[in-house]
Amino acid sequence: MKLVRYGHPGKEKPGLIDESGNIRDLSGVIDDFTAGQLSDTALARIAAMNHASLPLVSGNPRLGVPVAHVGKYIAIGINYIEHAKEANMRLPKEPIVFMKAVTCLCGATDNIILPKDSKKSDWEIELGVIIGRKAQYITEEEALDHVAGYCVANDLSEREFQIERGTQWDKGKGCDTFGPVGPWLVTRDEVPDPQNLDMYLDVNGVRMQTGNTRTMIFSVAKIVSYLSHFMTLLPGDIIATGTPPGVGMGREPQLFLKPGDNVRAGIAGLSEQNQDVIAWSRTQEVPAPP
Repeated sequence: MKLVRYGHPGKEKPGLIDESGNIRDLSGVIDDFTAGQLSDTALARIAAMNHASLPLVSGNPRLGVPVAHVGKYIAIGINYIEHAKEANMRLPKEPIVFMKAVTCLCGATDNIILPKDSKKSDWEIELGVIIGRKAQYITEEEALDHVAGYCVANDLSEREFQIERGTQWDKGKGCDTFGPVGPWLVTRDEVPDPQNLDMYLDVNGVRMQTGNTRTMIFSVAKIVSYLSHFMTLLPGDIIATGTPPGVGMGREPQLFLKPGDNVRAGIAGLSEQNQDVIAWSRTQEVPAPP
């Protein structure tokens, strides 16, 4: 299934994408896609319904983050060999873990707002993993059973904040709108092999990143298991699993986002994001955290 939350920021309703690509409203069935609606049992109940009988959503509504009340947004750095090379970093022996503020989360077509005083805002297409079941000290063999589904994620990063203003990556990773997720959650039964997904990202129609999740240094199963030994993963937590090569920081000359740019990012089977880049202003409305 492809599960969505549609509507104005802070007022999203739950829905799903039917076989014809239309949005069907689920608000008469569940209140929202919160932690309790991400278990295998809850998802199986929705899957068993007659989707054609659900109310059809008209028009082309905004799609927000596909899960509500996200507790943690965890990210993995330097998880593709060629990206490590372009970043001039050694291959990690264990996953590099950092956090993105949940206030950075936004929908797949919301504007990317460059933070105040930004000089080096960059892009990173990533496979997003959404946890569906509490995970503590689990094995790699168990790990994927704890995943509700997958999504497109863009780990936007302000490189000057991240690298040149101390050693704390979080400062460059958690800016408002720097965590577009979606447009929808694709349940894990529709992604039999998360280690064989093509990925791409374009800026202004020019291909910047091309990759495949098979070139990850640490697999999704490894990441989920590894994280569960350092923190409890809860339903609704999101994990961004690293980016392939082609980021702006790694280009010669370096290239960074500016107001007026357009970013398209997609993953095979998980759909595509399409966002315009705008400058920060005091009057600019920022999407409410999901």
